[in-house]
Parts: sequence; C-alpha cells; structure tokens
Amino acid sequence: MRDNPVKQKLARGEASFGAMIFEFFTPAMPQLCRNAGAEFILYDMEHSGLGFETLKTQFALCRGLEIVPMVRVPRGEYHFVARALDLGAIGVMAPMVGSAEEARELVACTRYPPLGRRGAAFGFAHDDYAGGDVANKIASIHARTLVIAQIETTEGLASVEAIAAVDGIDVLWLGHFDLTNFMGIPGRFDHPDYLAAVRRIALACAANGKTAAYLVTDMAQARAHVDAGYRMLGYGIDQMLLTAGLRQGLDGLRSMAKG
Repeated sequence: MRDNPVKQKLARGEASFGAMIFEFFTPAMPQLCRNAGAEFILYDMEHSGLGFETLKTQFALCRGLEIVPMVRVPRGEYHFVARALDLGAIGVMAPMVGSAEEARELVACTRYPPLGRRGAAFGFAHDDYAGGDVANKIASIHARTLVIAQIETTEGLASVEAIAAVDGIDVLWLGHFDLTNFMGIPGRFDHPDYLAAVRRIALACAANGKTAAYLVTDMAQARAHVDAGYRMLGYGIDQMLLTAGLRQGLDGLRSMAKG
C-alpha cells in the first residue's frame, strides 16, 4: 500500500506544495502536476461537479507517481468521506467545519472501529486491490490518511482552537473567500479582521502541532502566508492558470501583428 509522504513531511514541521484542480480531469493531469513539481493534488468536489467515477479514475492515474491524491468532498458527511477514501483518496478535506464536534465526526468517518465508524472493504482501490493482513492494513491507512478541516465560517473561526485540538485533524485550511463572506467583508483580504483571522488560524495550529494551509494565486499571497506560519500551500486554480497563460501568449501575438 502507498504511504503519504506529504503527511510525513508536515508531521516533521516541513512544508508541502501542490495543486488544486477544479476543471481539468484529463488522463494527463496527475503526470503534468508531478512534472511541475507538485507533491499533492487536491481535487475539488464542492464547486466543480466532479463525480466519484471520474475521481476514481484520477486516483488510479496517480498510482506509480510520486504525488498524493486528495479530495475536498462537498461536506464532511460519512457518505462523501468514506466513499472518497475507498476510491483511493489518501487525504480528505471537509468544507465549513464549524465546531470540535464536527471535526471529531469528520475524523470518525476516516477511521475504522473502534476508533471510528468507517465501513470495511478490503481488496479494493484504496488498498490497491491487494491481499494482506487486515489489521496491518487498518494501521497503515490510519497512519497515512491526511484529514483537513476547512475554517471558513465565523463559527469555525470562533472554535478554531478547539478544532485544532481534535485528535486526528492534521490540517486547518483557510477558506478565504467564504470566511470574508461570513464576516461581512466579502473579498476584503486586506481588512484587519480578516488578517487577524489568518494569524489566529496559524497560531491555533502551532499550539496544537497541526498545519495551517491555504490556496495561493500569486507570490505576494504566498509570502504573506508563509511568514504567518502556513506550511501547506496549493498554487493556482487550474482554469485560471490556463486562461492567464493563454492570454499572455495571445496578447504577445497581437502585439507582434500590430508591430
């Protein structure tokens, strides 16, 4: 069974960088991301319309590559979390985690009894269809599964210290747009209250041995969040990266034509 080098790096206090994919679920995507240096791919099911069949194929395409497949499920509910893990996710993110109770329920969905409530099915995608001792598999799966709680509501922010203290939560991922919406300052990423929230999440992680995470779209954002203590960063949004690269090339062609 595959391990999770991203979780191992974060546990050592190191940083990890990867991609978040919303639109382009092509056969080449895992290899392209790995060629670019991504250590993980975080597939989005919350906003993209991505379905489980396509997700299963993407996870399979990550086999043999040094890249960790993870997914943001639509909600931190059992039928989303457990199914994504059975299909081969090595990490799972739940949006809008608002309390320690919700965080504990999320963790329980990723753990087999007696630590949780995940249903058992072995010899399937998540254990690479292999045989072997079930107890050893369970221990390996618990050790490798990265559990990410998104902090993106005022309730989640108010409970962030308690959420960070939940055993089994590995990462708190700042959901910046939603958080500013819930705070009544939509898109105001320079607002003092939002900047205080960025720091509060990082401090909660540091106090509990967890990792603060964020999706950046430029190096100024990256610098600010690295300086604040964020160690897991996704870069770019796939459709925006394509648009920006294509626009740059087309603008260059038009400039040449005018010249």
